[in-house]
This record gives sequence, C-alpha cells and structure tokens, in this order.
Amino acid sequence: MKDNLYLRAFEYSDLSLLNEIRNDDILFQTTGGNKYYISSEYDKKWIEDKIFNNYKQLYLVICCRGIDEPIGYICATNIDYLNRKAEWGGLVISKEFISKGFGTDAGYLFLDHLFGELGLNMVYAYVKEDNKASYRLSEKYGFKKDGLIRDFVYKQNKFHNAYVFTMLKSEYEKLQLHEEEASIR
Repeated sequence: MKDNLYLRAFEYSDLSLLNEIRNDDILFQTTGGNKYYISSEYDKKWIEDKIFNNYKQLYLVICCRGIDEPIGYICATNIDYLNRKAEWGGLVISKEFISKGFGTDAGYLFLDHLFGELGLNMVYAYVKEDNKASYRLSEKYGFKKDGLIRDFVYKQNKFHNAYVFTMLKSEYEKLQLHEEEASIR
C-alpha cells in the first residue's frame, strides 16, 4: 500500500484540511499538545512557517496517489543535524482514512526519508501513557520503549505520563531487511 501514498511539502491549498484536523476534539484527546482554538487565519501563518522555516522541523502532507488528495500530515521536530536525531512530532490522518492502513504506510515512508535522505541515526517519540493507538504504532514500526516520564504533559487540568520510544537507523535497516526477505518467500 506504500505505493498508493506519497509525501509532499505543505501548500497554502492544504489550509482547509489542516485546519479541520487541527481543530478536531477527538484527535486532541490523544496528542501530547494542549487545546487551542485555531482560526483559519492562524493556520495560514502556521502553514507559512512550515513552508519557510523547515530547517529544525519537517512537516509533510500525506497524499493518496490517483486521487491526489491530501489525507493528513506527518512531522519531525527538534531536528539535530549535528547529533543526527529528531523527535517524531506526529502523524495525523483525517477521519475518513483512519484504520485503513494509510497511517502505518505513511510512517514507513517518513522513516525511510528520515533515515535515508536526511541521514539521521535516531528518531525518538513521546507517547502519552493512555494513547494506546500511538503506543501500538510505535511498537509496530520497531521503536523500543526506553522508559516512562512521569507528569510529562499538563493537559485537561491534570498531568499525564508519557513513554519515550527510540529507534536507531541500524534497527530500522534490520527490520526493513527482514520485511524484504519475508516478501520474497
């Protein structure tokens, strides 16, 4: 299914989809971020920032081939080129495309880009303790759970714990090799 998707840079024409996603209350429940009411005017500036200030962050739109329709976005933040690491900033898919494998495949495309094209050695992620979907997805990609950070996020009037997950380039390459061998058999 990875062949059915591609990643591309943000465009101003993505405003409607991105504003809808960023204002979704259900998606907000699972993220580590706090709730903001985001106007389309604010998101215009946000998109502009992603287009022109992308050295330490990488935000890409996830699109379906054939229909050339954007279905979500994926990002890495805190990119550290000296130490060759970045924080997995998130993966967000619009409601009608959730649970159809698109998010999983987009993540693999993104990891290919981070480790292959950007030459990173490590990708790390923080996952709220109660975010079962992100926890399962992190393990599915091959991230290792390194520990629990207590009271990491203050959200909805209380503190939440978060797991820290990491993946090294060598671990990702080994997983990719096993998948290639399995598909040949």
